[in-house]
Amino acid sequence: MEIELFEIRDHLFSHPPFRNLPRNVVDELVEHIEVAYFQAGTMILERGRQNQFLYVIRSGAVEILRSSGELYTRMGEGECFGQFSLLRKKRVRYAAKAIEDTLVYKIPDAQFQELADTYDRFADFMEEEHSVRLKTALGRAEQETRNPLMISKIDKLIHREMVTASPGISIQQAATIMTDKQVSSLVLVTDSPARGQSPIVGLITDRDLRKRAIVPGLALSTPVEQIMSTNIITLQAREYAFDAMLTMMRYNLHHLPVLDRNRPIGVITVADLFRYESHGSVYLVRDIFRQQEVAGLAAIAPKINQLFVQLVNEDANSHTIGAAISRIGISISQRLLQLGEKHLGPPPIPYCLLALGSMARDEMTIVTDQDNAFVLDDTFDPKTHDPYFEALARFLSDGLNLCGFPYCTGDIMATNTQWRQPLSAWKTYFADWIDTPDPEALLHASIFFDLEGIFGETGFANQLRQQVLDKAKKNQRFLACLARNALLRNPPLGFFRKFVLEHDGKHHKSFNLKRRGTAPIADLARVHALACGAMPLNTAERLIHIKETPLLAEGVGDDLLDAFELISIVRIRHQARQVEAGSSPDNNVIPESLSSFERNHLKDAFQIVSQAQSFLKYRYNVSPAMQTGINPSKK
Repeated sequence: MEIELFEIRDHLFSHPPFRNLPRNVVDELVEHIEVAYFQAGTMILERGRQNQFLYVIRSGAVEILRSSGELYTRMGEGECFGQFSLLRKKRVRYAAKAIEDTLVYKIPDAQFQELADTYDRFADFMEEEHSVRLKTALGRAEQETRNPLMISKIDKLIHREMVTASPGISIQQAATIMTDKQVSSLVLVTDSPARGQSPIVGLITDRDLRKRAIVPGLALSTPVEQIMSTNIITLQAREYAFDAMLTMMRYNLHHLPVLDRNRPIGVITVADLFRYESHGSVYLVRDIFRQQEVAGLAAIAPKINQLFVQLVNEDANSHTIGAAISRIGISISQRLLQLGEKHLGPPPIPYCLLALGSMARDEMTIVTDQDNAFVLDDTFDPKTHDPYFEALARFLSDGLNLCGFPYCTGDIMATNTQWRQPLSAWKTYFADWIDTPDPEALLHASIFFDLEGIFGETGFANQLRQQVLDKAKKNQRFLACLARNALLRNPPLGFFRKFVLEHDGKHHKSFNLKRRGTAPIADLARVHALACGAMPLNTAERLIHIKETPLLAEGVGDDLLDAFELISIVRIRHQARQVEAGSSPDNNVIPESLSSFERNHLKDAFQIVSQAQSFLKYRYNVSPAMQTGINPSKK
């Protein structure tokens, strides 16, 4: 048997249903297999055409599409498709499209039918696999539907033992190990890690070998540590697939090592993740970073709305949806700055892009604008350096606008000189806002204190966040004033549990689910979080942290979490219905458009928020004389 056929046989043996077949049967099968390559975007099977092969994915990724063109499922390495048409008169019902450069093994129909007729487990696998997928796709599964990203632990995504080696081996030895073990990544570990630290010191992938070794022409004897990736991002086995998705989106990762405490137990890839993640947000992020022009990013923007609607239709919770949309917005911002630096040249001094408000809290929906700022190194000289950063800020802001993130009506953008300042100036801003909490300072605090560094020297953002945590909790006057401002946005609930509606204007007879619903909860969670020095930015995560402190009575934190989720998901579903109807989404809901279930439970949720606001007034000693200020409408 030729060496290529050995590789095909070994690959088949590592995946069901072939691993259950006799070795001599697979040896004979590989003699009939064809190998085919499809570029990303290429149709492999077209609906209505004849198919004569079972396809086994060797590498890459494939989308299976319904007749309407909507996504049915995604498949990766080791998975099969085409069997349904072979079992049903050879006519293709579900089209197949390569979404990455994909290599497949094609098993002819004659060999497929012989295996199905001879081996019941093989036939059962093909029949049952399709049946399960079909029931899931059509929503006919009898069990309760829950988003698997939220309930599946990361270790469930690991399908093989981690392959490791010493960082001292050569490039040739690394390539040999990866070929022999049939893996696309090699984890490099040390035998003597520091106490309490992971032994992982590096990671090398197929891509690293190509780009860092073969293309530069390095000698094969070169130590692999010279080309390995360091500062490896890892996750713990007890975390959820959802956490893996967010981490891969945030850092644009293809491989993610998993630890059980500090013991490496496996590596998950994007292909592993999308078995759980049918909506493809990780692939959308990867597509974003492949764009070479702003126009390419703008062309991707409509997919964000499609993703949003799909997540809603899959019954994802508000945290999943908000985090996915936020991370996509962050990825677009990061790619715009990469393109901006390519266009304008490297920055003259270090800088950091701040994401603010809902993007920093992982709570974005598709109704949003852009809130951002630049923190510059303290060597900043306005005459010398600001023309570059002004141009970069304009490139970023204009690009975001083209990508569906409109200009901020409050001018909270890095294009505003006030929000394009050195780190020392930002520290002065933050200190002044806390020490002198006049209405304007409180408005700024409510916007800028929810910040995340998303590009460049992100340590600048960490310094600012730490300054806020250290200083705010010691200043009772500031906390009282911030609590006062949090009381300016009340839930739309009047006497006798009647909704309080807008009486005139564009949104007549409606109420705003953001301004009167989610924002009041975010406001009070921010006050409590600053009071107890809680690190999280996400409102739900803040509430989880706060309820473990003496700040809230027993049960109040859980009630607020439930109220926040209910209001958020009603708001999100409202926007998704508008997108599907072809209208512009907004936050304004007419009560009659809601189901009786939604109306009744919204009233309960608003009542919980009202009670929490009453406690806020008491807890921070907000006197009637203090209850004046600017309504913090910009968040």
